[in-house]
Order: sequence, then C-alpha cells, then structure tokens
Amino acid sequence: MFNFKIKSFEFNLRELAGSLGDFGTLFPLAIGYIVVCKLNPSGFLVMMGLVNIVSGLIYKIPMPLQPKKAVAVYAISQSWNPSMVYSCGISLGLFWLFLSFTGFIEKIVKYTPKCVVRGIQISLGIMLGFLGYSMISQSAIFIEGWGLGIISLIIIVFLQKNKCAPAAIVLLILGILISNLKGDLSGKINFSISFPSIFIPNIKEIGQAFLLAGISQIPLTLTNAVIASAALIKEYFPERAVSEKKLLINQAAMNLVVPFFGGMPMCHGAGGLAGQYYFGARTGGANIMEGLIEIFLGIFLSTSIVAIFSVFPKSIVGAMLLMVGISLLKFAKDVKGTTIEIISMIITIVISVLTKNMAIGFGSGVVFYYASKKIKTIFNKKTSYNRLTAK
Repeated sequence: MFNFKIKSFEFNLRELAGSLGDFGTLFPLAIGYIVVCKLNPSGFLVMMGLVNIVSGLIYKIPMPLQPKKAVAVYAISQSWNPSMVYSCGISLGLFWLFLSFTGFIEKIVKYTPKCVVRGIQISLGIMLGFLGYSMISQSAIFIEGWGLGIISLIIIVFLQKNKCAPAAIVLLILGILISNLKGDLSGKINFSISFPSIFIPNIKEIGQAFLLAGISQIPLTLTNAVIASAALIKEYFPERAVSEKKLLINQAAMNLVVPFFGGMPMCHGAGGLAGQYYFGARTGGANIMEGLIEIFLGIFLSTSIVAIFSVFPKSIVGAMLLMVGISLLKFAKDVKGTTIEIISMIITIVISVLTKNMAIGFGSGVVFYYASKKIKTIFNKKTSYNRLTAK
C-alpha cells in the first residue's frame, strides 16, 4: 500500500477511498448538467478539480464539492443553456459576498438553535438513506439490484476501515468490472485532449438566473453547506474548526471564478463531508488526489465521462449512500435539552423529510423554537403576576 505524508496531508488508499465517498450525490446531477444543459465536460471537471485542490490546501481536511442542488434541479428540468447555468453561479457568488461582508451570516448563525442544526443533520441522514434504498431497489433483476446492493453493504461493513483494501476503492473496481463484463463500457472510452472554454457573462442573465433559481438555493446553502457543514467539521475535526463566515466566503470566491471557465455552480455540503469521512478521508490529501483525477478526466476523457458515469451500477452507489445516511443518524444520541428543543428538532426532521426540502424544515424548526420560547415567557410572566396579585 502506498503511503505518503507531507505535514498535514496524507496520500494513501484510505484518503483516496474517502475522496470517493460523496460521488453518489454528484453523479446524477453531473450527468444532467452535461447531457441536458450541454455544459462543457472539460470545464466542468477541470474547474471542479482545481477547486478541490485549492480547498484541500486551504482547509487541510476533506472539503467536498457538490452541485448547488436547487439550481441544478431547476436548470436541468428547464433545460437551461450553459450561459444561464454559469450566470446563476456568478449571481450566487455575489450574494454570498454580500452576506459575508455585511455581517448577516453571523446573525443567522447566532440565532440558529443547536437543536435545529441537529435536526438538519439527522434529516440529511434519513434522506440519503432513502435515496440509497431507492437506487438499490431500481433494478427489477435481483442480482443487479438487491443482490449487488447486499454484496456492496457487506463489503462496506467489513472493509470500511481496511487500509490495504478500503471499501470505496473495492466498490469502484467492482463496479468497473461489472460494467465491463456486461459490455457497457465497450467503445465508450475514448482518449482525446480538450480544455475548458472561456465564458463571458451577460448582466441580464445574471439577474434572471438569480430570480429563477438562485433565490431557492439560498436557504439550502445556508443550512446544509454552511451551518450544518461547520457543525460537522467541528464534530469530526475539532482542532481544525471552520467558521460559517469562512465557508461562505470560500463558496462566494469559487462561484465568482469557476463559471468563467465552464465550472458549475458549486458548494460544500454536510452530506458530502459525512460520506468522505465515513469512507476514510481525514486530511486535505483526499481533496488533492480527487482534484488531480478530475483534471485528468476533464482533459483526456471529457468526451467519455458521461457514458462511463451512466453505466456504473446504481446499486453500488445506493449502498454507499445508505451507509453514509445511517452514519449521520448517530447525532440523534447527542440531542439533550428542554421539551421545546426536542420538539423543535423533531419538527425540523419531519418537515424536511416530508417536503424533501431542508430549508423548509429549517425554517419550521426555528419558527417553532422562538414562538414557543416567546409563549413560555409570556405564560411565566402572567403566572408570576397572578401569584403576586393573589398575595
């Protein structure tokens, strides 16, 4: 097993396996962006790779990159052209800068109850678990669906912490072998050199894209990519805690640069971090290795990458998502507090899962928390007043 270390960075199979821990949430949206919206695969991959490397160097811990989900879903469903996708990224980058330098992000964090943050983390675990279950169940053929899913789950359980044969690496090789044996990769791998193209934004499109999809992304990024991610980093790497403001500034910077070279609107994410950590990533070396792989794919295999992604067995990806989701449920045991705090957390979870929108769950939990505190304060004052007048 190769093992190379430079100060805070480790380069080994465990870190490499960890870097693959969040690709289950990346695959579907990446394919949609490239196939439906016609994003340049080279720009998509190369810019993601560069940001991964920079993030690893800056934070020195695993720092996953994911598509901004609300933007991606809207853009793909509406078949946006590349210009609109890139413009939306720029508009959100500007908005994140505004929140950071006006101090609004600190106020949002200050008034977010910890019980609601826990609720968001648990909600994310439940939703990832459901997504994983659905991916395993998609195939009507048992061996391709639950058969392969169960085998993948067994591999994860027994090899998750194995340094010589990490689970994610074994599953990646297994998926490629299965795809090749089925003939799905035949004629799909073609080496050719391509580079990102330059994008010149249109101011009108920046405003239009922000109104159409950017606004719906705001609460999701603040809850999952900022508040929940910062909390998870503190849990996993207390000695390298990252403030919410720093996370937001970093996301502003990446979205103000990558669109000009064909990069998608991107952010961090608590689910991606949980996935990378679960499968072994512990240092920024995971980001650097992932980034180098993405740059290689973007330059030499950009014309083949969608075909390769689309034939990879979904049951394997589903098993990985299911186990990551289960790992996030552990935060339920840390929930202690008043009845109001526990109910606020439950409301956050239930609304998030039922609506499949953590932003709505977050808002519901916060509103209930502060409304209940206010009602309790009024009730206590009234009770104290009645006692005094009774005397």
